Amino acid sequence: MKKSWQIFWHTIFWASVISFFVFIAHNGGKSTMQMLFIVFVVFGIVNIGLFYLNYLVLIPHFLDKKKYKLYALYVISAIILIGLCKYGLAVVFKPITYVRMHKPIGFWQYAFSTTFTSIIFIFLSTVLKFTVDWFLNERIQRDLENQRLSAELSFLKSQINPHFLFNSLNSIYSLAYQKSDTTPEAILKLSEIMRYMLYECNDNKVELAKELQYLHNYIDLQKIRFGNKAFIDFEVNGEITNQYIVPLLLISFIENAFKHGIANDPIMPISLKINLEEGKLYFFIQNKKHSHNRDASGGIGLMNVKRRLDLLYPGKYNLNIRDEADTYTVQLSLVL
Repeated sequence: MKKSWQIFWHTIFWASVISFFVFIAHNGGKSTMQMLFIVFVVFGIVNIGLFYLNYLVLIPHFLDKKKYKLYALYVISAIILIGLCKYGLAVVFKPITYVRMHKPIGFWQYAFSTTFTSIIFIFLSTVLKFTVDWFLNERIQRDLENQRLSAELSFLKSQINPHFLFNSLNSIYSLAYQKSDTTPEAILKLSEIMRYMLYECNDNKVELAKELQYLHNYIDLQKIRFGNKAFIDFEVNGEITNQYIVPLLLISFIENAFKHGIANDPIMPISLKINLEEGKLYFFIQNKKHSHNRDASGGIGLMNVKRRLDLLYPGKYNLNIRDEADTYTVQLSLVL
């Protein structure tokens, strides 16, 4: 279908060009329609044939393959043959061999004129070919880059679920080991969280309200883990309806606050604030640091979220992390 459309538009273009010149010349009143047909249509088709000979045959088979000498040889040969062909047509159609005052045009004068015309058509076809190839290559490169980024994002997203599940199962294991009565509730809460992660997060963006509910569920799960002795100030301000965000983007910061911070200190609870202002999300979380609770495997979640921000919100976010002596603070501003 694409090729048929290209043929259609090329045909329309050349027909329009030839018709335009025939119309302009005919309005001059000095040429008959028969002569104009010979000049613009017959010779125009010959020149267009040279155009496509270079565009479709010579450039792909020789110039693109860096066979420069062969390309030059064939171009020169084509110009000579086309010139002889046009001179033969000029002899057959006598009116073309005369200019004003009916003076005949000499062979070499005609050869120079037709060579110049042929070079113009060769040049135009070469420019068009390289322009089309450049745009095609750019589109191919963009498609390849998009495929690479999609594959990388899929990989990063696939890391989130096992990482989250690993941490959550550790928490539930602790409850089960302690034979806590809240273990069934924790498992139920985890199932709700996993349902969201499996079925709601397949799109590139999700409703912000659903993502915030997911964060609420995670915090509730952590409170169960701490025997309802986890202290966290969670505030959401601003209009959250009709707002969308990349799923599972904020959870890593909250996971780290519970994993590495002190959550059971009522004097200095985990502080989590989310503000929505004019299409921007401002995220703030701060926790008191726990000196004995370190993740030996490294900050997989933080590296993941930084990379996802780079890929999905290029130039639209600002992330500031302060790792101080007693506190760990994350501030993120994001254009939704």
